Amino acid sequence: MKRFSIFVLSAALALAAVPFAAHAAEEAMPSVGQVAPTFILPSQTGKRISLKHYRGHWVVLYFYPRDMTSGCTIEAHDFQDNLSQFTDKNAVILGVSVDSTASHQQFCAKDSLTFHLLSDTTHKVVSAYGSLGDYKGTAMAIRNTFLIDPEGKITQVWTHVDPRQSAQEVLTAIPAPKGNFTPPAQTAR
Repeated sequence: MKRFSIFVLSAALALAAVPFAAHAAEEAMPSVGQVAPTFILPSQTGKRISLKHYRGHWVVLYFYPRDMTSGCTIEAHDFQDNLSQFTDKNAVILGVSVDSTASHQQFCAKDSLTFHLLSDTTHKVVSAYGSLGDYKGTAMAIRNTFLIDPEGKITQVWTHVDPRQSAQEVLTAIPAPKGNFTPPAQTAR
């Protein structure tokens, strides 16, 4: 059992460190100033989440390779640990991978994640954001993050992000809110 655990940990660390090749046939990555591609995807609860639901709020849309792998866990924990600061800045966090909703449920339960993780098993949204990669024949999302303003435009893009720094970099890029606002609902229901 101990050898199996060491093997799994080693494989997870190797997966976190390997860059993924983007599919050349997929759509180009949207750039700063463009309207963010819209989508509707199921979350870990099965609820369908639309980007349009978050108009009027900042949206942190981050793509990650796999649930419960070392780098993805680090990144998710950093977003979770700073969730109240994102809420204070009128921002919501949406994580996207090609994993199933059942996998997302396990990840959220295991790691006490309360924000939405969205399942893109068809790879349509991952492709629309130029974030579809391949690792030894397996489709995965490339670790990219998009900051979308309250009007729905992309204001910043981070590619091949460091999971240990992503949350802080994004938090720093979101301006303090002006005037009164209704904080976004962060918890997945």
